[in-house]
Amino acid sequence: MNAPRITYVITDLHTGGVPLHLLRLATGVRDRGYDPSVISLAPGGAVAEQLRSRDIPVYSCDAGGARDLPAIWRLAQHLRRLQPDVVHAFLFHANVASRFAIRLAGVSPRRLVCEIQTVEVERRWHLWVGGLTHAMGYCVVGNSPSVVEHLERRAHMSPERLRCIPGGVDVDRIDDAVATKRSDIAIPEGRSIVLWVGRLDPVKGLKTLIDAFATVVSECDASLVLVGDGDDEQTVRRSVERNRLGDRVHLLGRRDDVAGLLKLADVFVLPSLTEGMPNALLEAMAAGRAVVTTDVPGCRDLVTHEQTGLVVEPGNAAQLSAAIVRLLRDRGLADRLGRCAEKHVRSDYSLNRCIDRYVALYREVTSEVP
Repeated sequence: MNAPRITYVITDLHTGGVPLHLLRLATGVRDRGYDPSVISLAPGGAVAEQLRSRDIPVYSCDAGGARDLPAIWRLAQHLRRLQPDVVHAFLFHANVASRFAIRLAGVSPRRLVCEIQTVEVERRWHLWVGGLTHAMGYCVVGNSPSVVEHLERRAHMSPERLRCIPGGVDVDRIDDAVATKRSDIAIPEGRSIVLWVGRLDPVKGLKTLIDAFATVVSECDASLVLVGDGDDEQTVRRSVERNRLGDRVHLLGRRDDVAGLLKLADVFVLPSLTEGMPNALLEAMAAGRAVVTTDVPGCRDLVTHEQTGLVVEPGNAAQLSAAIVRLLRDRGLADRLGRCAEKHVRSDYSLNRCIDRYVALYREVTSEVP
């Protein structure tokens, strides 16, 4: 019997939360007897190379941008050749393109699963288009209860077409990681480390974080480590300069040792203005770090204030700085919250459990198609 074919379609494969999630998912389903392949609308990307290194085929539609409509035809040609049992698309552009390409490819729309991993607040037309086209497939997956609720309420998607599959974290990778050396990031012994990981983007609340950290360093001997890259890098650097934090804020760019940095950190902070199911927060909690995050969708699904972390208002620098200082000064509280966070994530958000839920959905899809 041939292995069921799963084709993943994604907007791009540059390093980021969703492409890395796809990497883990494709690897996981392959280990469960499926035959995965990946199609990216845009060419290249570091995650494409990681997929190929694991013998997972990667194809590109060579899209030159969001308005490259011929890329939909190129996507259809890939799908026609691959003839997948399930097509699983991620991110807005890939979702919409797949809804049209699958028909051009002669593949049943009932084989199409689309996924949204954030509560969209910036481009509301995405919700309008997504709502209009969501019925052109089998279902839409949200990665947290907040995302699913948002899609039903704001995009007017039918509840019967929505599924919730929370993200998962590879706890073995975190356990096996070796702590990064302080000398590697030029932070002296004895100084507390506050860590942030993500994409340098206005929606991540970095301006608020840097403003808050100006207060933190006036009360604690601490450094802020920012891991990631993105279009907002220069804005972040200007904010650091404006607050005269040049020797206390370290922009490390993209790193492959995030798990090692987590083991070095005293506090993990994620002050986002919106999220879906933030993998960086999942990993920090699984590593037993004390976390500070914001009361926004995605984050509030994971963290309960005073139980598994501290939760503050989004955009409130005063609350954010007070929470960070509190954890740096009260190590007993930080240790307790870190232990509770670790227990919560490892029991409810393991990667194996996450992949099992996707496999169950794929079986549902294939059983529904004649």
